[in-house]
Amino acid sequence: MTNQLLVEKSLVGWKEIEYEVVRDAADNCITVCNMENVDAMGVHTGDSIVVAPSQTLSNEELQMLRESTIKVVRHLNIVGECNIQYALHPTSLEYCIIEVNARLSRSSALASKATGYPLAFIAAKIALGIPLPEIENVVSGKTTACFEPSLDYIVTKVPRWDLDRFQGASSKIGSSMKSVGEVMAIGRTFEESFQKALRMCHPSVDGFTSRLPMSKDWAADVDLRKELAEPSSIRVHAIAKALHDSVPVEDIHKLTFIDKWFIYKMRDIVKMEKDLRSLSR
Repeated sequence: MTNQLLVEKSLVGWKEIEYEVVRDAADNCITVCNMENVDAMGVHTGDSIVVAPSQTLSNEELQMLRESTIKVVRHLNIVGECNIQYALHPTSLEYCIIEVNARLSRSSALASKATGYPLAFIAAKIALGIPLPEIENVVSGKTTACFEPSLDYIVTKVPRWDLDRFQGASSKIGSSMKSVGEVMAIGRTFEESFQKALRMCHPSVDGFTSRLPMSKDWAADVDLRKELAEPSSIRVHAIAKALHDSVPVEDIHKLTFIDKWFIYKMRDIVKMEKDLRSLSR
């Protein structure tokens, strides 16, 4: 028996945002990178497509979460590198802290590559007692590490899958990570980096297309609404098929909880494909 009462709240459908932050012993604290999951809450961040920097948040939302990140790190007296994951309500300023990881994580590696800010190197220097203003900025070679990187490009991370190797394994994904790796691409636009990342996942994937990996076709009796509503390793291709079949963006949004900004960008890719095909005839 216990005298504690556990109250849980479902955050499925909320946006998932991550912040990477560093703080030294002198209380110099900066946020290095913010990242946004394309998939809504309910999908493990390791199995979700992730973009950096965040694309659908307002400046008010970004600054609110940034201030929260710095307050949390200072309140917990964390010295070094820290990763904080947030759930943000899609239509209000309500948010919840999912995790505070006072260590380097898989997301930290992505943030380092995305920004050029060497988080592991800086964390090691901080552990030796060296404050951020005394650590050289290895990117510019002129300023110090006590700065927040500014990106004029977009980075997209897409998970890699090997579920076909395991007979009977389900392609459905959720809160438990199933991906075996990830690829990262850089571009001037979401469409560019998204397409690059998808093509690097597997030689048979031509990007954001309605065809399945290994150039497989969808079954004739496929329930597309079910494929959209249930997160899986092939849902991105289900979204492409839905857009190719002229399913409205609003309907896809209601089934997937993916922000309409991303779906509109995906629709632009499908429209470009149709336009190019029409020219080749």
